[in-house]
Amino acid sequence: MDRSSSSLEISERICAVFIPLIGIIQAVVLSFTACFDHHLPPKKLQYTIDDLRRIASNSLFTVNEVEALLELFKKLSNSIIDDGLIHKDDLKLALLKTPASDNLILDRLFALFDEKKNGAIEFEEFARALSVFHPRAPMEAKIDFAFRLYDLRQTGFIEREEVRQMLNAILLESGLQISEESLEVIIDNTFADADADKDGKINKVEWKAFATQHPNLLKNMTLPYLRDITTMFPSFIFKTEVED
Repeated sequence: MDRSSSSLEISERICAVFIPLIGIIQAVVLSFTACFDHHLPPKKLQYTIDDLRRIASNSLFTVNEVEALLELFKKLSNSIIDDGLIHKDDLKLALLKTPASDNLILDRLFALFDEKKNGAIEFEEFARALSVFHPRAPMEAKIDFAFRLYDLRQTGFIEREEVRQMLNAILLESGLQISEESLEVIIDNTFADADADKDGKINKVEWKAFATQHPNLLKNMTLPYLRDITTMFPSFIFKTEVED
């Protein structure tokens, strides 16, 4: 097998285990719709039209789309504690149906959404993080997010054990089963391809080159319906009269 066909196989196999990951992101958004019939009216979050414009200007969403996201955010943020914030247990309850379940993928996503590292996701953090998955988001942002997702220890490098942990979590989430030998082959081939300086870890420059070489790795970092969130949820009645 030549180098190009080997690289293609690596990309396809890694991409296959990335698909359940994007399913988690998608479920985060879709889970909001299920909240509408089951929760009490949420605590009112105070955002003026200027606030919405500012948030929109720092994301790829229009003002009306930010308002739609805000309505969705309100519903999830009161699932356990009605404080206008999304806590990890809120996400676990929505996605896993129990706040007691452990899920490494969800933990990593929560950590990246929680920019202030205060144990809760504020609406502006939520909107900015989702913007990375917008169809018009720059590839650089998607590459950086994927890197930070795998950098479990936040060392600025992706190490073999981190890849192993994430792949095992993704495989568990998807219900896929592969042998330990096959898993090691995927990890070996990934590092052979991505670890350019052969120091046993992947830095940001190497990850960018690897992701650029294998664009299929990032195609699942895009949620097409975020292009127009208001079309996805046509039942919302918006209070603002902003023309985007």
